[in-house]
Amino acid sequence: MSVNIENRGSRAAVIGLGSMGFGMAQSMKRAGLDVTGYDITQAVVERFVAEGGRGAQALADAVEGADIIVSVVVNAAQTEAVLFGPEGIARAMEPGAVFVSSATMDPAIARSLAERLEALGLHYLDAPISGGAAKAAKGELTIMASGTPEAFAAARPALDAMAAKVYELGDAAGIGAAFKMINQLLAGVHIAAACEAISFAAKQGLDLEKVYEVITASAGNSWMFENRIPHVLAGDYTPLSAIEIFVKDLGIVQDMARAERYPVPLVAAALQMYLAASGAGMGRDDDSSLARLYAQLSGAELPGKNKEPNKS
Repeated sequence: MSVNIENRGSRAAVIGLGSMGFGMAQSMKRAGLDVTGYDITQAVVERFVAEGGRGAQALADAVEGADIIVSVVVNAAQTEAVLFGPEGIARAMEPGAVFVSSATMDPAIARSLAERLEALGLHYLDAPISGGAAKAAKGELTIMASGTPEAFAAARPALDAMAAKVYELGDAAGIGAAFKMINQLLAGVHIAAACEAISFAAKQGLDLEKVYEVITASAGNSWMFENRIPHVLAGDYTPLSAIEIFVKDLGIVQDMARAERYPVPLVAAALQMYLAASGAGMGRDDDSSLARLYAQLSGAELPGKNKEPNKS
């Protein structure tokens, strides 16, 4: 989705130019924002510059003059380091600027980060994302956001450029994070179920291409089955979404549930499979690698199942 931003003078910074952040930066640039990108990997910064963006060598340089800072790092610890670490940007941000936090994290941590930043007179928008790298590059993400009206207003040019759907879920940080954890609960369990099913089909000696055709036209289908099982059929576990992401995210869900004395047996079972896959050397491989783990445990034959885990 390409959006023309009326305020074409808006300056934005993107912290973290990974598979999601790079596409989000491209979408903002395409919509008319003046975008500076920063990443610890210099090569991706150079790539962004080559495609018409600005690049920064340091965090403080990235946010200089920026109205909107979009943080697309891995987790809460990295988000805290970006804001308040030794090279943190909180003291370097422009007065009235908004920090848009896209990392998946415990809602309590999102609330804490927001309180610390707002104490400095700055805005914090809790804005986890969903949709994958392809939708990030097209500006078609789903954003589950919460924050003050002022934070939403300040972030609006970036939100309009990056997302097909922006859900405004409340006026306080933490609500968006909680919505994202419900999504991750379902996503992680659905991937595990899809991988269990396709490996079980292989153990039965079924034609896996036909299994995919039948299930995607039947009631047992899910978005994750439809999206992830083609990776298994191709025997290609190049990481589009890595096993370690769900080790982290389902771990957060389990911690949240334990604090609330709420049972999550399906999450617990799925988390054990992600942990086992990581322990087997597949942590950096695509999360559809759970099918390989099932195959190894059962002797089922999958396309390319004997390929070495990704060690890069």
